[in-house]
Amino acid sequence: MIRAILVFNNQGKPRLIKFFTHYTEDQQQAVIKEVYHMVSKRDETVCNFLEGPSQLGVGDFRLIYRHYATLYFVFCVDSSESELGILDLIQVFVETLDRCFENVCELDLIFHVDKVQNILQEICMGGMVLETNMSEILTHIDGQNKLEKSETTTASTLKSTMSSAPNKAASAIRNVQTSSSIKLPTKLPNFMKS
Repeated sequence: MIRAILVFNNQGKPRLIKFFTHYTEDQQQAVIKEVYHMVSKRDETVCNFLEGPSQLGVGDFRLIYRHYATLYFVFCVDSSESELGILDLIQVFVETLDRCFENVCELDLIFHVDKVQNILQEICMGGMVLETNMSEILTHIDGQNKLEKSETTTASTLKSTMSSAPNKAASAIRNVQTSSSIKLPTKLPNFMKS
C-alpha cells in the first residue's frame, strides 16, 4: 500500500503532499523534512530505493523516488508494493503531468494544484493504484476538462441572462406604457377608505 506521495523542490519546499494514512500535521511535517534530507543527500548514481523514515511508524516502509530537474517525486510504500512497479508509476505520473501541462514545471504544480490532484486521483486513490495506462488517465482528464468548460459556459450564459433581466423588464414596462392598444386607467380606485 502507498502510505504517502510527496513532491518537493530542491530546497525542500513541498509542492504536492498526499498522505493515505492518518498522521497529525506535526508528524506530516517531520516526515516531509526527514524524507527530504534522506533523498536530497543521495548521489544521482545510486538506486532510487531506500528504507523509509521512522516517523512513518512501525513496519517495513520504503521510499521510492525520482528526481526530475528541480522536483523530487517520492512515494512512501510498505513492503507489499513492488519497487519497480512504483518507479514505473512515478514515470507514468510525471509523463501524464507533462502531457497535461506541456512541459510540466514547478509552477504548474503550484498554480494548478486542483488539476494535479485530479490526475493523482485517477492514478492512485486510498493508497491503492487504480490506473497505470496513460491514455486511459488522459481520457478521464479530458472528460473532466470538457465538463468544467461546459459548466463554465453554462454559468456565464446564466450570468449574462440574469444581468440583462432588469433591462428587459424596464423595456417591457416602457413598451406597455407607450402602446396605444392598452389603455391604462388614469384614475386608480382608492382602497384605503376609512
